[in-house]
Amino acid sequence: MRDSNATVTKAAPPPGAAAFHLSINNPVVRAVLAQLGVALVVALVAWYLVGNTMDNLARLSIASGFGFLDREAGFQIGETLVEFGPQDNYATAFLVGILNTLKVSGVGILLATVLGVILGVARLSSNWLVARIAAFYVETVRNIPLLLQLFLWYGLLTEGLPGPRQALSPLPGVFLSNRGLKLPAPADDPIWAWVAAFFGLGVILTLIVAAWNAKRQAATGQRLSMLPIGLGLIIGLPLLVLLASGGGAIDMPVLQGFNFRGGMTLSPEFAALLFGLVIYTAAFIGEIVRSGILAVPKGQTEAATALGLTRGQLLRLVVLPQALRVIIPPTTSQYLNLTKNSSLAVAIGYPDFVSIANTTINQTGQAVEGVLAIMAAYLVISLSLSFLMNWYNSRVALVER
Repeated sequence: MRDSNATVTKAAPPPGAAAFHLSINNPVVRAVLAQLGVALVVALVAWYLVGNTMDNLARLSIASGFGFLDREAGFQIGETLVEFGPQDNYATAFLVGILNTLKVSGVGILLATVLGVILGVARLSSNWLVARIAAFYVETVRNIPLLLQLFLWYGLLTEGLPGPRQALSPLPGVFLSNRGLKLPAPADDPIWAWVAAFFGLGVILTLIVAAWNAKRQAATGQRLSMLPIGLGLIIGLPLLVLLASGGGAIDMPVLQGFNFRGGMTLSPEFAALLFGLVIYTAAFIGEIVRSGILAVPKGQTEAATALGLTRGQLLRLVVLPQALRVIIPPTTSQYLNLTKNSSLAVAIGYPDFVSIANTTINQTGQAVEGVLAIMAAYLVISLSLSFLMNWYNSRVALVER
């Protein structure tokens, strides 16, 4: 028989489960209110700035919006990757500027990486002279402002080289003067499109073979040498196409009057910007590589040496693959710095995106829209580069089990 005096007790809440109370004393409620307050302040500041800007534009009778992009630009750009003339619109001019920025940034990242790895390895060299020269380079270049280095390179390339009539010609068809470096270029011949297509095909096939080779090594322990295979596919296929067609037409530079005609030009502005960015960024990458190599446990190198690996094999097969896990994250920051530092091109006359946007602002008066376009362009480029580097970092990161 059930006891009528028995009391019913509530079950205790599970460990770690706290009751939620809608009170200002609750830290969760206070945190939410604080975030809402900050968001409200930011929204009010943004509303004030936008409203003040629109009022000032209306008072000065300056039209707002991006409708000016469809208007004729009316200015010439000296260095372009696509066809552009004064009759084209501002949108096309912006495209030219973005492509010029991507060109110098892409080439600069590649060259700075190669030079940075060499510097990082050289700083750890057992040769006293090599290590001290690398250390002097790093400590000197890192402590001189990049803008001053750009002025130095630009002055050397424009004032330290002879004019076109006295141009240096180290190779047939190659001329170096204060107007830039003139090189032979592929002429308007359809065969070059086929060569480019087979070059891309060779790159794709090389990646496929490399992936298959990695799986084969994991399964059988046997690995094919990818260097001759890659060279054969990437260089051999386009070369076979070129030989089968009897060769393609070449546009050779020729001196006419006071300048060269034909070929392609590496302008002093582009060269000065590229040299400055590469030399400056490589000093930082070199220190990152050095720290990454030092982070590899000494027992790894001792074990590799005991197996009979040479110093080159030790560095390429044992040290660098493990050091990448330390090297990649800070190197990503240096890639982003190089891309953003390319905006200093405006100081030496290279037509990058900032330079072209400034010209557009001066002609149209659309300062707000021009600055917003610059910010958006560098934001997209930086986020895209960060995404690619983070993806690669996840591929080489050490996965814990």
